[in-house]
Amino acid sequence: MTTAIYYFSATGNSLAVAKDLANNLNSAQIIPITKALKDEREQPFDVVGIVYPVYMFGLPLIVRDFLKQIKVKEQAYIFTVATLGGLPGLAHTQTREILKQRGLLLSAGFSVLMPGNYTPLYGAIPPEKQEELFKKEKLRMATIVQAVKQQKRGIIEEKPYLFNFLLNKLLYKSGTKQIPLSGKNFWATEDCIKCGLCAKVCPVENIELVSGKPKWLTHCQHCMACLQWCPVEAIQYKKSTLGRKRYRHPGITAPEIENQRSASLKGDVK
Repeated sequence: MTTAIYYFSATGNSLAVAKDLANNLNSAQIIPITKALKDEREQPFDVVGIVYPVYMFGLPLIVRDFLKQIKVKEQAYIFTVATLGGLPGLAHTQTREILKQRGLLLSAGFSVLMPGNYTPLYGAIPPEKQEELFKKEKLRMATIVQAVKQQKRGIIEEKPYLFNFLLNKLLYKSGTKQIPLSGKNFWATEDCIKCGLCAKVCPVENIELVSGKPKWLTHCQHCMACLQWCPVEAIQYKKSTLGRKRYRHPGITAPEIENQRSASLKGDVK
């Protein structure tokens, strides 16, 4: 039985989970969603895991696009793992509906609490609290791996539907429309050392360097990779991130995030 774990990750939470899953599921292949979007062939895997962060109580736009395109066996066991700093919203439900429209079945949807990374609203939690969450993540992985190995079905880890529905309707549908153009709100202070790391870690190549400094384009995913990985914390989002602690998963390196880059995903808003 062959297994693939597809993932989208900006600051490392979802990649860390994907790696933990793969290590415990018969050495499953780990595939960046950004690169999988270029592959139009039917995927040969019997078990398909999709790991992603929750954005605005729903799916990241790039994950939504991926779900509308991926070609897998009709009988494949498909499961999702949503990493989140608070609530899953309707991420699993959205996934299930998209797959259903394509004649595919979401067998299970799991949620894993990880340190939040949305710096425009809050700073990173203290390292000791991060470590507590990492330990709990390991325990959750053991449970999830067992469920996947047994191919359990019908597990959807979301809060009561009405509450999620309201969050989704109020925040997701309106907020995600602005995401591609949200790059206009990023900027670099004079502390920028022109290292270019922000452009390298951007999973969709939404940053180009002009005289060594970043310039944001119009196909942003609002993932915060550029802001979180800047070694001197020069990158800001509006003025709300000034002075706030950054976060990136301590077990993930910048080159691992860089591995997601895919120039073919450019689709600027005109």
